[in-house]
Amino acid sequence: MPPVNENNSKNAIQQTAAPPPIKKPKLEDVLDEGNGNPGQQPSVQQRKQTISDRSKQCPYLDTINRHLLDFDFEKLCSVSLTRINVYACLVCGKYFQGRGTNTHAYTHSVAESHHVFLNLSTLKFYCLPDNYEIIDSSLDDIKYVLDPVFTMRDIRSLDREDVKQSRTVDGTFYHPGVVGLNNIKANDYCNVILQALSHVKPIRDFFLMEKNYANIKRPPGDTAFTLVQRFGDLLRKLWNPRNFKAHVSPHEMLQAVVLWSNKQFQITKQGDPIEFLSWFLHSLHKQLRGNKQPDSSVVNRSFLGEMKIYTRKLPPTELDDVQKQLLLATDEYQEKEETSTFLYLTCDLPATPLFIDELRENIIPQVNLYQLLAKFNSISEKEYKTYKDNFLKRFEITRLPKYVILYIKRFTKNTFFLEKNPTIVNFPVKNVDFGDILTEENKKNHRYTKYNLVANIVHDGEPNSGTYRCHILQKSTNQWYEMQDLHVTSILPQMITLTEAYIQIYELQESDET
Repeated sequence: MPPVNENNSKNAIQQTAAPPPIKKPKLEDVLDEGNGNPGQQPSVQQRKQTISDRSKQCPYLDTINRHLLDFDFEKLCSVSLTRINVYACLVCGKYFQGRGTNTHAYTHSVAESHHVFLNLSTLKFYCLPDNYEIIDSSLDDIKYVLDPVFTMRDIRSLDREDVKQSRTVDGTFYHPGVVGLNNIKANDYCNVILQALSHVKPIRDFFLMEKNYANIKRPPGDTAFTLVQRFGDLLRKLWNPRNFKAHVSPHEMLQAVVLWSNKQFQITKQGDPIEFLSWFLHSLHKQLRGNKQPDSSVVNRSFLGEMKIYTRKLPPTELDDVQKQLLLATDEYQEKEETSTFLYLTCDLPATPLFIDELRENIIPQVNLYQLLAKFNSISEKEYKTYKDNFLKRFEITRLPKYVILYIKRFTKNTFFLEKNPTIVNFPVKNVDFGDILTEENKKNHRYTKYNLVANIVHDGEPNSGTYRCHILQKSTNQWYEMQDLHVTSILPQMITLTEAYIQIYELQESDET
C-alpha cells in the first residue's frame, strides 16, 4: 500500500470545505461615503453618528396624527390590559404592550402599517417593526403633552396680565387653567371641586412642581400616594400651555379616587361635592405626611382655621321651672369650651316659607351672606339635638385661614326624602370682610380680614339628581368663567350672585386696596 502524503490530504480537505459565510454588515456598521478604507472597522463615534443619522431620517414621521393623541386615560395595553412596558401608537392613539417580535405593538405595526410609537414611561420614540429609536426635536411637543414640566419662572408668570392665549392643534384658542373637564358619566360633582382647587394659588403652585412631593418618605407598599401623583398630573395638564385640545379628561385621577375611597365616590353615580372635598383634602394632607400643625402641609397652610366652640346642655322640656333651675346649677349643665380646627365653615340657610305670600306668588326667599356668617360671631347660639339630649352651641373664630371655604347647607335629609332649600344668598364678589364676625381681641391678631371670591360651585335641578357647575376667576385676565364639564363660557360677576351657591372659596386680600 503506497504511503499517504500528508500535504495532499490537507489540500484535499481544504478544497472540499465550504467557504465561510459572508456576514451581512449591519446598517450601523457601514461607514459613511468618503471614509477611505472600506475594510476598516468604524469607531464608536462613527457608529453613534450613523445611528443618529438613521434615527433622524425616519420616513414615517408624517404619519403621526396629533388630533387622535390622548394621554389622559390610564396607561393600559388595549389588548392585554397590562401596565408594564406600554407604548402609544402615534398614528391611531391606541396603547399596546412591548415592541419586540410577537408583542401587541409589533403585531399592530405590521397589521395596520402604523410605525411610530412612544414609550409612555421612558418618553422615547421608536419605529416598528424596524425597532430603532427615533430622535427628532419635532416630537418634543408630544412629549410635553404627555408629561408637562413647569419651572418656577413658568409658575410665576401664570397670573401675569400679559399672558397670551394658547392654541390647540385644531386652532381653538384657550387660556391655560380655563379648560373643560370631561364628564365620563356622573362625575360632575368631582369635576367642580378639582376645577375650584386648581385655582387656589398655593395648591396649584405646589402640585405644578413635581419635586415638591416626589421625595416624601413613604412606608413600603404604600400605594395610596398615587392619589397625590394623579392630582399633580391633572393640574399640570389643566395648566399646560401646549395642549393638543382645549379640554382634559380626569379619568386617571378619578380611578385613583374610586380605588382609595373604597368606592365611596364613583364615576357612575352622582355624589355630594362637599363630602368629596372633605375626603379629598384630608387624604391629600395625610399622604403629604401632614399632622395637626398649621404648617405641616400645603392643605393646612391654605385652608386650616381655628375656632372656639362653647357648648351648653339644655334641661328636658317636660320639667318644671324649679327642676330646671336645679339642673342648671349642676356642673353637667355649665357651659364648656373647646378649641377646634376647621377646613370649611358650614353656613345654615333659614327655613323656606311654608305658605304662599300675600301676592299669591311663591317668591324665592333671599338672605344676605353676612346673616349666615353671624353664626360664627361668638354671640349667636344654635340648638343641636341628639336622640336624647339638646345642646346650645356658639362659635368664635380665633384664626382665619388664607383661603376660607364656605359650605352653604342647601340639602336637609329626613326619614323619607332629601329636600333642597332654594334660598338665594346675596354675596359680594370682592371685599367680603370677615373681620365683622371676629371679636375685638381676635381682630387684633389679623392684619387683613377682607376676602375676594375665587371659586363658586352651584347646584341646579332636583336634590337627588341635578347637575353641578362652577365659576372661577382667571386672574391673568380678571375674567370670570362658568364651567360645566366640557363647556367653558365667560360670565359677568353680577350673574354669579344670582345663582344657588353651594360651595364658595374666598382668598385673603393681603393689601389695603378696596
